[in-house]
Amino acid sequence: MVRCPWCEGFDLYREYHDSEWGVPLYDDRALFELLILEGAQAGLSWATILKKRENYRRAFDGFDPSRIAHYDDGKVAALLADSGIVRNRAKVAAAIENAKAFLALTADGQSFSNFLWSFVEHAPIQNQWTSMAEVPVRTTRSDAMSKSLGRAGFKFVGSTICYAFMQSAGMVNDHLTTCPRNGEVKDRFRR
Repeated sequence: MVRCPWCEGFDLYREYHDSEWGVPLYDDRALFELLILEGAQAGLSWATILKKRENYRRAFDGFDPSRIAHYDDGKVAALLADSGIVRNRAKVAAAIENAKAFLALTADGQSFSNFLWSFVEHAPIQNQWTSMAEVPVRTTRSDAMSKSLGRAGFKFVGSTICYAFMQSAGMVNDHLTTCPRNGEVKDRFRR
């Protein structure tokens, strides 16, 4: 298999590429988790976050926004002492603010999934890149998502983070055309 070259290096990365990356994700809680993890990645590699993902799930109560929104100083201190996650005060604070923003956004019954998928007209964009050099780090759609999330009170949601999130959540299919996952994702998850 000629995978996208970014995933080579260790088994967990390849497994993520082969089973999750680029697969359309519609579950509100799972999308919230992914957005928090993409924000945690800022300035780091996705490999770092992927290795710590299970620790994040434990530390952040399964990414339950209603629990995270009520974290107090004691919980923040515990998170900052937890070596299983990235111990960055701004990123921990952002996760709490993002939980509050998520609850506010969905308070009137709006689906977080519908909100996010609206930036791609509710259907995955099927790109046909032949090399990693062609893959953008941001687009006008990720710019729009970033601005909208920011206005809603979300933190660590710059356009580059939003584009990485869109790739991971399957809003864009950025598997290279030489990668078997390009066609598998396109054919299996076409809406």
